[in-house]
Amino acid sequence: MASPSTPLISLPHHPNSSSPTFSTDLRFSSHPALSLIDQCTSIKQLKQVHAQMLRAGVLFDPYSASKLITASALSSFSSLDYARQVFDQIPQPNVYTWNILIRAYASSSDPAESILIFLEMLDHCSECPDKYTYPFAIKAASELRALQVGRGFHGMAIKASLGSDIYILNSLVHFYGSCGDLDLARRVFVKTPKKDVVSWNSMITVFAQGNCPQEALELFKEMEAENVKPNDVTMVSVLSACAKKVDLEFGRWVCSHIQRNEIKENLTLNNAMLDMYVKCGSVEDAKRLFDRMPEKDIVSWTTMLDGYAQLGNYEEAWRVFAAMPSQDIAAWNVLISSYEQSGKPKEALAVFNELQKSKSPKPDEVTLVSTLAACAQLGAIDLGGWIHVYIKKQVMKLNCHLTTSLIDMYAKCGDLDKALEVFNSVERRDVFVWSAMIAGLAMHGQGRDALEFFSKMLEAKVKPNAVTFTNVLCACSHTGLVDEGRTFFYQMEPVYRVVPGIKHYACMVDILGRSGNLDEAVELIEKMPIPPTASVWGALLGACKLHGNVVLAEKACSHLLELDPRNHGAYVLLSNIYAETGKWDEVSGLRKHMRDAGIKKEPGCSSIEVNGSVHEFLVGDNSHPLCKEIYSKLDEMALRLKSNGYVPNKSHLLQFVEEEDMKDHALILHSEKLAIAFGLISLSPSQPIQVVKNLRVCGDCHSVAKLISKLYDREILLRDRYRFHHFRDGHCSCNDYW
Repeated sequence: MASPSTPLISLPHHPNSSSPTFSTDLRFSSHPALSLIDQCTSIKQLKQVHAQMLRAGVLFDPYSASKLITASALSSFSSLDYARQVFDQIPQPNVYTWNILIRAYASSSDPAESILIFLEMLDHCSECPDKYTYPFAIKAASELRALQVGRGFHGMAIKASLGSDIYILNSLVHFYGSCGDLDLARRVFVKTPKKDVVSWNSMITVFAQGNCPQEALELFKEMEAENVKPNDVTMVSVLSACAKKVDLEFGRWVCSHIQRNEIKENLTLNNAMLDMYVKCGSVEDAKRLFDRMPEKDIVSWTTMLDGYAQLGNYEEAWRVFAAMPSQDIAAWNVLISSYEQSGKPKEALAVFNELQKSKSPKPDEVTLVSTLAACAQLGAIDLGGWIHVYIKKQVMKLNCHLTTSLIDMYAKCGDLDKALEVFNSVERRDVFVWSAMIAGLAMHGQGRDALEFFSKMLEAKVKPNAVTFTNVLCACSHTGLVDEGRTFFYQMEPVYRVVPGIKHYACMVDILGRSGNLDEAVELIEKMPIPPTASVWGALLGACKLHGNVVLAEKACSHLLELDPRNHGAYVLLSNIYAETGKWDEVSGLRKHMRDAGIKKEPGCSSIEVNGSVHEFLVGDNSHPLCKEIYSKLDEMALRLKSNGYVPNKSHLLQFVEEEDMKDHALILHSEKLAIAFGLISLSPSQPIQVVKNLRVCGDCHSVAKLISKLYDREILLRDRYRFHHFRDGHCSCNDYW
């Protein structure tokens, strides 16, 4: 049987290849069935032609067999299962026929099959893989991120004296980049003898997709210097690099460069320009381009929607959404995720509710992850639990993203048992799943259990990352595990190869400060290899409040305000420290400074879920429909608290109030107390009262919640910005270490 040296059709990797020369029987090559193959528009028609070829014995002819396998594997109506059946009927498939099948599977949803067919070819084909085989096999390895397999193909190509083939080298650049080995990709690129535009495009794309946008742009400039004319593919990658680097100036230059060099604009290129403008924050440029685009697809519309949403211009975002020819799930996801990420979880859940009413499209993984995050922020466990049931009913695969989101939601909504149940129900647990469970245990004050999970994670051969250590250190901070925290912090880099970042230093300062080791905390800050940020000084300031160290508090606050002059939290903390020591003049001075500078304290906001609806309360709120009943319950609570020896902690007032009864009244109106009062009148005695506070709970509210849990025989779960407080029978899970 003759072996073709070039393929029958022009393959993407080899645009200049010529038609093959088969040694074929003229009776077969002129058989009428062959001309019918080109006229087929469906698998059904192709099967009819296939039947004729079998009856005529045409499949024994290499040329005839190649025509049929090409149509069955690569046409617009192709079916890989059928293509494989056709292939198995060919008595002696030649190298070209093998290449067609390898190519088809490499571009399919099952690229591993492409590699298996390549291995079969080595055993059963009389000819060796050629320069057309390797690019397809390497593509399959790229799709699978199979570094060792691809390196094996690289070695085989070199042994076959094909190591300098431009198409194989271009495939290898893409392959190494896909596997994250940018150094090897660059090395192959540099050693490519005669680089074509595909060579440059491959390397620029590798850098752009590998979070090295600066290198991508520098390589583009080098390409220009070498007088290699870029094409639309080049410019898409360069625009992607500009977007990642947030380099609007160079991005605009690229757009003008496209016009100057008469690079033909197409939908993909226009969408890339649109994306660059949006990610660089110029929605005006994006709108001008969008308005003149001759063709728009769902990507174009979604990009504009995302641009307005990211800027917080929801009015314009909704206008774009309404004007879209059709709203696919990506458009809904933009609105839900942007609301959730901008701290508007209630709005995110409202959009999700509208999506449910619309019946179509169906929520996907991205929708559910964003909605679960919004549920976690609000403590909306009823909706979060409904989503969990929905995932099960839809038989959606519980991958690591969804698992992490469910664990996070249940933990932040107060149901640690359910979070553990989700964790234990999955077999595959990546570093984020483990980290989420450690964080859940930490925020519930179960530090020892969190550290035990960390040990189990190491036993499972899962490598911890920076997020893991933030959660581990938080666990130590919340439960006073000072020695353990010290050990983990100083082991991070030498043992686990994780360089401590700002969050880790802030956690360590918090651990030391809470335990009274203020001098050691200051020493740690002074020796930091990176400049301390506001969060580090904030941790020290919080510790100073806990231990009443006014002098050090003033120093920490000064440093904090140098970095963040409008940080209202710093003023509040220092004010509370002054108030606790009776320095009311200083309290008034701080209040005046805030007023003069236009700095407003972030209002305390507490939310509580009742019968699937989330109710929010601000300090002194009187907007709730049950306002009268809530304030009546507050008065009742105040009387019962007073009769049981409760004395308000007036140091938690931001400003000096002369009348003692006014101080008491100001404290009783804190948002968490309003939410607890609403819970008492709305929930049955057997139901726990779950409240979520946007700020750290103040000491007075903490004391009140403990007493309320005893006086009313109620279980109260109060989550503040940092952790959970579980009140029962007059005690709190934090053991007052908070």
